[in-house]
Amino acid sequence: MKRLATILLFAALTTMVQAQTVEYIDDEECGCELFFVDGIQTTRDGDLHGFRLADGTVIVENKYKYVDQFHGQYCKVYLDEGMCGLIDRTGREIIPCIYSDINYPSSGRILVIKDYRTGYCDMDGRQVIEPQYWQGADFHNGIAVVAVYDTFAPYCLFIDTLGAPLFGTTYENAKPMIEGHALVRRNGLWGIIDSTGREVLPAQYPYMTDNSNGHFFAGYDTGLAMFDYSMQPLTPFVYTWTEGYYEGFTPVYRDGGYGFLDAHGREAIPCIYDQVGAVREGRVMVRRGDHYGIVDTTGRIVLPIEYDNSLPGGTKYTYYDSRALVEKDGKLGFVDLDGKLVIPFYFERAYHFTQGLAAVRHQGLWGYIDTNGDVYLPFVFEFVSPFRWGRAEVVYNGNTSKVDLKGRCVKNCKGIIAWRDIEK
Repeated sequence: MKRLATILLFAALTTMVQAQTVEYIDDEECGCELFFVDGIQTTRDGDLHGFRLADGTVIVENKYKYVDQFHGQYCKVYLDEGMCGLIDRTGREIIPCIYSDINYPSSGRILVIKDYRTGYCDMDGRQVIEPQYWQGADFHNGIAVVAVYDTFAPYCLFIDTLGAPLFGTTYENAKPMIEGHALVRRNGLWGIIDSTGREVLPAQYPYMTDNSNGHFFAGYDTGLAMFDYSMQPLTPFVYTWTEGYYEGFTPVYRDGGYGFLDAHGREAIPCIYDQVGAVREGRVMVRRGDHYGIVDTTGRIVLPIEYDNSLPGGTKYTYYDSRALVEKDGKLGFVDLDGKLVIPFYFERAYHFTQGLAAVRHQGLWGYIDTNGDVYLPFVFEFVSPFRWGRAEVVYNGNTSKVDLKGRCVKNCKGIIAWRDIEK
């Protein structure tokens, strides 16, 4: 029987990722692609990096060995390994490059790591909580959970933005405070506290999953139940595996089969499949025995469970750009959201669609097609990659180049201008 493993002491430091516009551009001066993120472009001179605005104004000279992309107002930069800092969009170093790592700001605090210990700075870069914790997580609504190393019994506690302990107690283990609730463990059992430290679900469960979108699972060796913030089980204690949350649905396993629960704990897709994929565009890949198909989030079969998955290629039976890659009798094609075959079984290899194009192979050579199945770039390449951020890598006559979404060669071109005019 599959069984959920006990949640270990939290180890991952969370990073705030903000919505951003990312583009590749080609810099003829260095012959390389550089990121252009929300109006700021990376620059490079040899092994050193800097930043400039779209109009060419330099905001940071090329002095950093490594740089991240901008995340909203901030970007991590490194003078060298273990010398990390944080700059703002004017190029000013908010945090000097003296830390081994840094998280992006969360709730007015910036997590920093130095000498294997975690602390926090404010938004002006002042160190307000000295690096002292074994591990730490980002602040959420003014509360962070940290782990204190103790040779006898390491423990967790919650702190405020000045480092003062909260709730007057410690825990064997704890998770970050998300949406006003945190998972905590005492005496080997898990429960839930609210943002005042009050225990709203008694610590009585040996197993508990992370809080995700207001839902979590708790239970025993014999099975888990799904809960929400009502702190009442929405299902019986019958599920022995769960992982992730996709478009409002959670995959689960019970009695030898996989399915999905909706946000109310109902089995929207019954637990009758040998394998399920993630929900994308309201559709799910399912497998019974050696055959694959697609169902929607009501459990209705969209594509009959009679297809194969023996050929290498991109993610099959999962929708990208409203097309799913499928396999039948040793060939690959694509179906639409209704399961209708819209691009015939024609290809020997294929990747799923990215940025409106799919890399496909026919008679030993690769090209690109659009979502209608029309050839966009001809079958002339020995190998290709999917498009990402407006660029793809192609091998043509043994030479590896970069191509943009218009079919133009933009790096290592060897006299090639564009491929869209080349005949198949």
